[in-house]
Amino acid sequence: MALHIGIGFAIYLFRFLGLFYFLGSIVFFVLWVFQSGNKQNQALLAAAYMTAGEVFFRMTGGSIIPWEAGKYSVICFILLGLFFTGTSRKSAPYWLYLLLLIPGVIYAASTLNFDTNVRKAIIFNLSGPFCLGIAALYCYDRRISKMQLHYLVWCLLMPVLSLGIYLFFYTPDTREVLNGTQSNFALSGGYGPNQVATALGIGMFALVVQIFVNSKNKLLFFLNLGLLMFLTYRAIITFSRGGVLTAALISIAFIVIYFQGVPARKKSAISFYLMVIGGAIAMTWLISSARTMGLIDLRYANKDAAGRIKEDLSTGRQELITSELTFFVNNPIMGIGVGKTKEYREEKLDILAASHNEISRLLSEHGVFGLIALIILIVTPLFYRIGNRKNYLFYSFLGFWFLTINHSSMRVAAPAFIYALSLLNVVHEKKNTLPGKQISA
Repeated sequence: MALHIGIGFAIYLFRFLGLFYFLGSIVFFVLWVFQSGNKQNQALLAAAYMTAGEVFFRMTGGSIIPWEAGKYSVICFILLGLFFTGTSRKSAPYWLYLLLLIPGVIYAASTLNFDTNVRKAIIFNLSGPFCLGIAALYCYDRRISKMQLHYLVWCLLMPVLSLGIYLFFYTPDTREVLNGTQSNFALSGGYGPNQVATALGIGMFALVVQIFVNSKNKLLFFLNLGLLMFLTYRAIITFSRGGVLTAALISIAFIVIYFQGVPARKKSAISFYLMVIGGAIAMTWLISSARTMGLIDLRYANKDAAGRIKEDLSTGRQELITSELTFFVNNPIMGIGVGKTKEYREEKLDILAASHNEISRLLSEHGVFGLIALIILIVTPLFYRIGNRKNYLFYSFLGFWFLTINHSSMRVAAPAFIYALSLLNVVHEKKNTLPGKQISA
């Protein structure tokens, strides 16, 4: 933890170190996976770390790091894991899902405008869905211990902690840059508030899990609680609501499932934790409200700086989503082709914008193939859950995917990778088994 606090501060002092942080992470994890042969799911831990760090890498890596490098690194680590340890025979639905993406790619070659870079358009729009399919192939019915699951959550937290420290030093005084209730780039480290809030939301959720599962003494409890307040504050003042609300909802889902599974003697302690956490979050909100001169209260009440209620809670996205659903209705078989949505909307409606909604985009660009793919994504984990109920983070992982793709699409790897984690088969460690040791099938 101290190392990642230091990383965040060092990159603030010397921004070029962001590139070395990215490259160093790649080298470290590649050597780790090859040395271990992925016997303890090291590839999965590496992919989790790169997923959580993707936004920070983009912010600090400059133009040298390709935009999609985070997704590529996640895909490569998962492919390494598949090379060493293969996939389950039960993962056929996700092979079908990947095949269903192909017709839209072929059709796009003939529908995209002449001056459009077809390769870039297709890769940009399919890197997320492809990442999801590959990660799902790896995770489906893969046996991991509870300890390994805790390590996985830790890997999701550490890069976000570095991001939070970087934002603390990098961003200006809150009152100096506030001029309304819209998402604030200055308070997001000069980067996209939606993506920054999404990354911080992952850290918030990971800390909630840490508080309940890994706070073995008061020192750890209050340390995790303090970090939760810190990341929550940083996420709130981005003025991007999606990542914060998603983190809150999936944390509640985790607490409900976890509370149901613990012995009666522990429930009183959990109830105490809940009261303390509730008080801490309330205090964080009051601090955020004071620091933003009440503008954050207006933001979450869907009001502008003058206190007037905004007509569209979705900030204009509802019209964009509706248009994409109309494209699907008008082109139900093949859709309009991968990467064509923005062009098509501009041609038909004279609106150049993206909805950032993966569901409507999948339908509009892939047609009936996208519809079948979407059904697979929703139904498969729910059916798997019927026979495997030991993953107490199942609804949190699946909920993160569904909520995130509805406000941020798949611009980052997080919804794709975290969706796949809902397919893990969490097993109890054998007695005298070393922490983290892979349980044999």
